[in-house]
This record gives sequence, C-alpha cells and structure tokens, in this order.
Amino acid sequence: VQLQASGGGLVQAGGSLRLSCADSGRTNTPYVWGWFRQAPGKERDFVASISWTDDSTSYADSVKGRFTISRDNAKNTVYLQMHNAKPEDTSVYYCAARVGISTSTDSREYKYWGQGTLVTVSS
Repeated sequence: VQLQASGGGLVQAGGSLRLSCADSGRTNTPYVWGWFRQAPGKERDFVASISWTDDSTSYADSVKGRFTISRDNAKNTVYLQMHNAKPEDTSVYYCAARVGISTSTDSREYKYWGQGTLVTVSS
C-alpha cells in the first residue's frame, strides 16, 4: 500500500474543495480508508472513514453533513469532498488505510499513511 494525497489548497469560508488519496500498491486485501487532520499544535483528529468492502462510512461530528468520503474502485482512489468549509477546518489532512472491514476512528489502527496535504480556509 502506497498512499498519495493531493488536492489541498486555499479556499474561502463557505467554499468547497476535494481531496484525493490514491493507492499505487493495491491488492485484493480488504481495506478501510480514513482521513485525519492535524492543526498546528494539536493532536491528529479523525475526519472520515470508508470501508472498501461494503461502502459503510463514518464521520466526525464536526464535519458531518459538510464532508463526504467516497471511493473509486477503478482508480484505487478515495476522495474527501469538503463543502461549506470553515476556518476551523484549516489543517494538514492525511489519508490512511488499514486491513479490515469496519470503519474506524482510531488513528492507531491504521498502518499505512500518506503524506499530508494542507488545507487552509480563509475567513
């Protein structure tokens, strides 16, 4: 598993942005993918997770209704669509993957991590 995140940038409050995470080393192993974020001086927080097996998803309360996680099997890519961005969404966003079936909010359960992509939301 080799994850490559992209799509970060500057967006105005209320705007939209889509992050992508591509896996260049995909196998048939069942995976759960997740997005986490870390603001300067803060801990890494869970954002969203999706199961490759059954498409089940989970979201942090802070992004529920604004962010959507989805996947594209053919491209081995997971997306995080951000709508109605808020300044408090400003963070470095990381994608991650773990072997399993069920979504997880615990970063310690994710074995594979991509490099971060910076999202800045201006007010």
